[in-house]
Amino acid sequence: MKLFNRMPAEVRAAVVPPDRVLTYAEGPDGYVIATDRALYLGGVRLPWFQVDRGVWDEEGLTVVTTAGQSHRALLPEPGRIPEAVRERVTASIVVSQYAPLDARGGVRLVARKADDDRMIWEFVFDPGMDPADPGLRALAEQALEETRRSFGV
Repeated sequence: MKLFNRMPAEVRAAVVPPDRVLTYAEGPDGYVIATDRALYLGGVRLPWFQVDRGVWDEEGLTVVTTAGQSHRALLPEPGRIPEAVRERVTASIVVSQYAPLDARGGVRLVARKADDDRMIWEFVFDPGMDPADPGLRALAEQALEETRRSFGV
């Protein structure tokens, strides 16, 4: 029986200071590491405020970023990684408010706290709405200003 659970040297070497390791799991393609500030996945550091969601299946984890990129890690034994991903992504969200725009639908306004305490806002338009439409963009900007005022952020 081990008295101490020593962190592997590969995990320590992969993490950039001042990130602090919360948990890790080893898969066939290397380690997945959850820190207080980021998720390390396949050699990529993803700050929590850039992680939109994590999706689990019996083989592993798929992470989708707020920019729409997808990253996949096979993790047959994920350990505490699922809980850490859920908790850290949720903790990064400061505001999530739905705003109806017009008869076609609305937008979810999401504010996430970056590592440097800045608020990063994103628009998540309903399916079928064109985010490049200048009219919709103007309505979304107006909704954002109202939301920022009401939440004081």
